Amino acid sequence: MSEKPNWHALFEKRSTWVAVAAAGAALLVALVAIVPSVHKPDGPQVQAENALGAVATAQAALKTSRGAYGSYWLSGGDRTLDAGHPIQATGVEDLRSIDCADGWVAAAKIGSDIYLRSSLDDTTTKAGAGEIRRPECITPEAVHSMLSDLGRIDRSPVPGTSPERPAGSSQYRPSYHITPERDWMNDPQRPFFLDGLWHYYYLYNPDYPEGNGTEWYHLTSKDLLTWKDEGVAIHKFRNGLGDIETGSAVVDDENTAGFGKGAVIAVLTQQDQGVQRQSLFYSTDGGYTFSSYGGNPVMDNPGAEHWRDPKIVRDEANGQWVMVLAEGNKLGMYTSTDLKRWNYASGFDRTGLGLLECPDLFQMDLDGDPAKRTWVLAASANGTEEGRTTGVAYWTGTWDGNRFTPADEKHQWLDAGSDFYAAVTWDDPRLTEGQRMQSRQAIAWMNNWDYARKLPTQDWHGGMDSIVRDLRLKTVQGRPTVVSTPSKALARLEGQASTHGPETITPDGTPRLPPVQGGAYRLDLTLERAGTDEGSEARLLLESGGEAFATVGYNFQDGAAFVGREEPAATAADLGAVFTERRAASVSARNGTVDLTVFVDHSSVEVFVDGGEQTLTSLVFPNSGQQSIKLVTGGGNLTVKTLTYAPLSSTR
Repeated sequence: MSEKPNWHALFEKRSTWVAVAAAGAALLVALVAIVPSVHKPDGPQVQAENALGAVATAQAALKTSRGAYGSYWLSGGDRTLDAGHPIQATGVEDLRSIDCADGWVAAAKIGSDIYLRSSLDDTTTKAGAGEIRRPECITPEAVHSMLSDLGRIDRSPVPGTSPERPAGSSQYRPSYHITPERDWMNDPQRPFFLDGLWHYYYLYNPDYPEGNGTEWYHLTSKDLLTWKDEGVAIHKFRNGLGDIETGSAVVDDENTAGFGKGAVIAVLTQQDQGVQRQSLFYSTDGGYTFSSYGGNPVMDNPGAEHWRDPKIVRDEANGQWVMVLAEGNKLGMYTSTDLKRWNYASGFDRTGLGLLECPDLFQMDLDGDPAKRTWVLAASANGTEEGRTTGVAYWTGTWDGNRFTPADEKHQWLDAGSDFYAAVTWDDPRLTEGQRMQSRQAIAWMNNWDYARKLPTQDWHGGMDSIVRDLRLKTVQGRPTVVSTPSKALARLEGQASTHGPETITPDGTPRLPPVQGGAYRLDLTLERAGTDEGSEARLLLESGGEAFATVGYNFQDGAAFVGREEPAATAADLGAVFTERRAASVSARNGTVDLTVFVDHSSVEVFVDGGEQTLTSLVFPNSGQQSIKLVTGGGNLTVKTLTYAPLSSTR
């Protein structure tokens, strides 16, 4: 007889298994709920909100502790805000905040997107999705500049430009560089911004080659790309003191000179019968016309042969104007409170650089750090004793209100090419103070006095101006170095780009290079000496009609970028040895690679090496015919990792 089943025990076991199963199911549900939150990273919006929230916290803390807001730039070296509260920027590629007395605006970059937040709005907005509220003391231009620094480049076409130069343009007439329509040009004068326009002047001689003497020719621009011809602003030989030579113009916002708030004051050299004096001219119509000051000259010559090119800057820390004057192999420092009466403060003597001309003096933050604010003193000079030609030399150091003291007695050069002289630099008054200290812009006369009067141009003379460049002060191989890059605004001139590579470079050439359309274009290339490459020198041949007129290259063995030029064979011009000498700049390859950016414009080549740590600027004179490029080695193989070509529009 079989036993009866124990129903009670069976029920208890079943209940236990049911409970275990239920618990397991609950645990599984919990794990499903938990696992995504543990392993799924925050999206870009959340990461940006967190980073910008950290900026807001730090800004509030700094305002409380110091009574002022602060700046920050993750990739640019500015950590001022960390004094308020250390910033965590997890998941953010770059983070920046600009500030003014009444607030701040910050931006976070994640991938290709940039997110914004300000002191007036605690919401996070994607750039391009709408305007953000900002303090009135931060302009739209300041925000645009910040976004540009984070990689949001304006590429919208510039009104009034065209893919080609105007019909009938002469062979060497550039497309996007400043030249006079006719006659002679040389030294640029520092631009200033007033009433929504940039005002720029250059030395101009309408009587060349028969007559001497220069005057100030005036151009205006909204974008530093396209220019409106305003004619001569300061005429020569009108006040009995001679012609109108190099100087500088300032906007006198506080009426220190007595000609009214906002008057434009130009202090410049006049030369009469070989005697150089400094005169003041003033404008009360925004820089379009000038009057000679009745008390001219404001600085009479003390008996010096060379006494010229006054550069005036505002020294707010000491409540004064400062003038740097070129005095032979010395730079004289003068101070004034009213731009009329000048007192000698000190001298900066240098030998071995020939005759110093066209000085400059300005401040910049080293590596973007306001705690490393540095003064830069520059002058056009002659580098013949160093195996160079003329160019712009500079020193970094300190200014105490009376004297410039260099940090290093040895000078550096702003450009290693043959044709970068009389450079001027400026900042944008629409930017915040921090932005103005982190970057400046520059333009120079693209010519060389060794052959300036021999150029084969027919419809104008004196070369041209360089493109506008962006400057930063960066530590390179342990030294504060002024680094130059093409102005980001030039991207608005670029046509459809094409990218090629990687390709092997051989002594015979490189396959699949892009065809060149016209004589105005940009090239960006990365050269590499790969492990299997046995070559040492890459040469980019710029050709016209099948003949090379210039060679841009890099020698991996020597660690040097270079530019070589050919004489203009189709003309009678004999430009001499200084023109044909190869110019080189020392730049070490990084991990076996080097980056070159090359701007070509019919009769000019400007080369920027490794982000502008070195530059080489040159006039060139190609034969007529279709332009092309060829990439070869001097022996053995090398590699071009990428080569990007973009045609550039004409601004004429």
